[in-house]
Amino acid sequence: MATAGKLGQKLASVASVWHVDPFRPQLQLKTFLTSLSRHPHLTPAAVQAARALKDNELSKKYPLSKKMLEPASMPLHYKRLVEGFEKSAQGIGRPWWKVFFGIW
Repeated sequence: MATAGKLGQKLASVASVWHVDPFRPQLQLKTFLTSLSRHPHLTPAAVQAARALKDNELSKKYPLSKKMLEPASMPLHYKRLVEGFEKSAQGIGRPWWKVFFGIW
């Protein structure tokens, strides 16, 4: 079993490469993981879970099909959602007339 110091170092290395959330600057997962790395009762399962999140393991283990990502009722829904999220992070909003008329 790994010691608390080694586990803390592993979790700190995961936290160091974590991306910054532009929508919640006051609440960062990176900060939480860094403080958790100094916890005296840190478990290997917690470190493994943080690493799995960073490496996107569940998405690799259970990939979504094209039918799931592009539902027949709204095939562009998720593409628009990601595009809106990225533009919002850059500070670009939709014009009022597109919002008013429901145009994407």
